[in-house]
Amino acid sequence: MRQVVRFAATPAGRVAYAVTGSGPPLLCLPGWVSHLGLMGESAEHCRFVEALARHRTVIRFDRIGCGLSDRERTDFSLEFELATLKALTAHLGLDRFALFGTCESGQVAAAFAATHPGTLTSLILYGTCARGSDLAPEDVRRSVLGMVRAHWGLGSRVLADIWLPDASAELSAMFARMQRAAATAETAAALLEMFYRFDVTEVLPEVRVPTLVAHRRGSRAVRFELGRELAALIPGAELAALDGRMQPIYAEHPEAGAAAIAEFLGVPATPIPPPSPSPPVPPPVAERPVSPPVGQRPARVPLTAREFQVADLIADGLTNAEIGRRLGVSARTVDAHVEHVRTKLGVRARAQIAVWARENA
Repeated sequence: MRQVVRFAATPAGRVAYAVTGSGPPLLCLPGWVSHLGLMGESAEHCRFVEALARHRTVIRFDRIGCGLSDRERTDFSLEFELATLKALTAHLGLDRFALFGTCESGQVAAAFAATHPGTLTSLILYGTCARGSDLAPEDVRRSVLGMVRAHWGLGSRVLADIWLPDASAELSAMFARMQRAAATAETAAALLEMFYRFDVTEVLPEVRVPTLVAHRRGSRAVRFELGRELAALIPGAELAALDGRMQPIYAEHPEAGAAAIAEFLGVPATPIPPPSPSPPVPPPVAERPVSPPVGQRPARVPLTAREFQVADLIADGLTNAEIGRRLGVSARTVDAHVEHVRTKLGVRARAQIAVWARENA
């Protein structure tokens, strides 16, 4: 993958960024730590970016304190992250774009979406949660931070094992090496502590752009139920469950992750209506992945056996492409079934189909 790194001057320092592909812009926020130069050496990462860049202008960057961006940083707050993001988009001249955030950047992306609804066409959140404190008990969080600060080499290897439990020795070593090269021990610990401290629970209901929440079913770094809760708190959000245990979206079946995002971005963006004067009672988060009610449906909906099967697989978090492989039919056939289900149920969001399928299982 050919990559040209450029720099944007922001009030906080110079931000390194790279642009790949052509089409509508997709701005990708970095994960915990990143290094544009070293990430370009990962074949898995390059395949993922290239898959997204087939129909999108993919913009990636290193946050201040990491990688090729300016390393000096003392402010580790959500406000700092949002200000840097706003300065970068101004430098790039982005008026309308899709935003993709992973890990703690997912929280930053959600906060940006809540405060800039007219700027985003879509929001994609991967492997993140509403409250960083939910990632692990307090004593475990303290131990991890202490280990990173005291012995960054050991800390990077331990974290690589948590994030990439099924990785090859080569990929695991590359990931640990990238972490150490991306940031100093103190900066890495401060950024991780920032992730633990973030809580965007209150702003998530204010998100009014089409949203996809994607999450690994077996992630050890960010448990699947945390992603499911995140989707439940965002009105109309779709939840896509990806197979595997490795946290980075590019590290395991990168084409599947890219396909889920591409399918979501290919659906015409539908504005989310404002909340009704009398707010609905939310369903229990532990039982349902999403919160919007299915309104005005008949007591008995005449779905065919195949349509009900498709609805059930949507509730399991599968994409149309995954459903097609499961049922042995083409993705176009699944698209047609999904449209029939939407019409019969009187809904538009896949999340609403999932709720209906679980209620009528």
